[in-house]
Amino acid sequence: MLSVLRVHLPSDIPIVGCELTPYVLVKRPDKSVITEDVPESTPLDGYFLRYKWYRIQSDRKVAICSVHPSEQATLQCLGCVKAKIPISKSYHCSPKCFSDAWQHHRVLHERAASAVNENGNEEEEIFGRFNGSGSGVINTNLTGTQANSSLANGATALYPAAVTQRGGETWFEVGRFKTYTPTADDIGHVLKFECVVVDAESKQPVGHPSTLHTSRVIPAPSPTPRRLIPVSGVEMPGHLDVDGRVSSSGTFTVLSYNILSDSYAANDLYSYCPSWALSWAYRRQNLLREIVGYRADIVCLQEVQCDHFEEFFAPELDKHGYQALYKRKTAEVFNGNIYSNDGCATFFRRDRFSHVKKYEVEFNKAAQSLTDALVPSTQKKTALGRLIKDNIALIVVLEAKFSNQGIDNPGKRQLVCVANTHVNVQQDLKDVKLWQVHTLLKGLEKIAASADIPMLVCGDFNSVPGSAPHALLAMGKVDPMHSDLAVDPLGILRPATKLTHQLPLVSAYSSFGRAAGIGFEQQRRRLDLTTNEPLFTNCTRDFIGTHDYIFYSADSLTVESLLELLDEDGLRKDTALPSPEWSSDHIALLAEFRCKPRTRR
Repeated sequence: MLSVLRVHLPSDIPIVGCELTPYVLVKRPDKSVITEDVPESTPLDGYFLRYKWYRIQSDRKVAICSVHPSEQATLQCLGCVKAKIPISKSYHCSPKCFSDAWQHHRVLHERAASAVNENGNEEEEIFGRFNGSGSGVINTNLTGTQANSSLANGATALYPAAVTQRGGETWFEVGRFKTYTPTADDIGHVLKFECVVVDAESKQPVGHPSTLHTSRVIPAPSPTPRRLIPVSGVEMPGHLDVDGRVSSSGTFTVLSYNILSDSYAANDLYSYCPSWALSWAYRRQNLLREIVGYRADIVCLQEVQCDHFEEFFAPELDKHGYQALYKRKTAEVFNGNIYSNDGCATFFRRDRFSHVKKYEVEFNKAAQSLTDALVPSTQKKTALGRLIKDNIALIVVLEAKFSNQGIDNPGKRQLVCVANTHVNVQQDLKDVKLWQVHTLLKGLEKIAASADIPMLVCGDFNSVPGSAPHALLAMGKVDPMHSDLAVDPLGILRPATKLTHQLPLVSAYSSFGRAAGIGFEQQRRRLDLTTNEPLFTNCTRDFIGTHDYIFYSADSLTVESLLELLDEDGLRKDTALPSPEWSSDHIALLAEFRCKPRTRR
């Protein structure tokens, strides 16, 4: 008969909203071992597996640390309680945890204080005297269920209320399938999984159940929401955006985000990120919450695995009103699995746009044509080995379903062309990066020549501000003396005068550098002063810099608002990205655009 050898969970911490699917190793009578499910509908050798999940509850109430969600809280920030900040954000596991987190925790207080009218005294007393350095001395004296913990510089902490356990446990059955998704009711409780072999004829269990216990269920960590900041100086009536601000009905928003493919999210590369926060079961839910929360009209994602697009992103975003288009890379990744190959996915809201046309750019095909035309046959193999890197671009032409405040020509269609790409990552292939960007732009020029259409060029270009690919995008040409042009073993970049395009492209985030007013000082500090690009969009332990951009046609579009940039210190509190709060090693970029009125002819 069947026997269960072992059950274990791939993730060490259960999180609300993230599926738990134990690995169950089963031995058959012939001593072979299987991991497949054996349901009652299709018994094996006369037996099937029955599963149950339980929530274990006791009289003891448990709070979870907001910084270290695997730890039980021992302190609660009194300032959070008084400011009515979500209670989960107020808990800390130790005085050191509270002190170390203060630099970032105080932002919650500042935002709460700015959201109310000028109360002054109470907020100042609670928030104002913590010096912001995070170095205040905490003296803690826990007695029973309370602690009189104080910081020498004025902030206070309170031990969360607790009831002494009176003994005994209560088990609540919460699931009867192999997979279980923890809910808010499970927070702070241990879950128990039970698997038993059942005789298909008698329906009676055979032998003892195999069980496992999880650690306590934690809420999904969530970062402080990023605000959408107006840069045009004018706010128009219309629909609500990500920050609850009213934006114009004649505008639309575009999101670009490299979400970090699961194929590349290796524990050795991101060892600073807890394994549970690096698991795809967790990251996919966290990414979905973030993406949906931005409520963008057009969403351009990079590093989307083929199977994840088909099985998760397309159906999940469909529920939120998005139509999906996808282009995968042209070869499998190192493990040879076609389904783990990644690509670019573009989504658009069906109530805001309709699909007109789709173009797929395969740089491999362009490389083949280039080598056939320019490279001697004796060098063709070497040239193709350098140029073929499987990168692609997805170009989508959309028609707006909204009017531009009545200023367009009557009956004239408002089209928008959106390019979504992921350029080659290898830093020693500067010629290949530039060639790929140039090839994409030449294709977009042909589309622009065929129609009066605004262009949006989004993606991960794996090129820093000031590099040759960035210069070509932003300036329309590359200086013949640019250092990047020194790397050109195939001669594909010569003459340098051909490295031009006629599209009037401007980087959306450079609008922060041009915007005037006191409110933009913080965002300008997060820009590179030479290029007016963000200081970083990619932040790992080994690299911090900008690789992601949203370029737009400045002759037909204007930037109305931009999603605020993040602070490096705020991200570095968890060493780097990804982290429990942010599930990619890149940050999302989002811009709100308005179509300019077209001149009547």
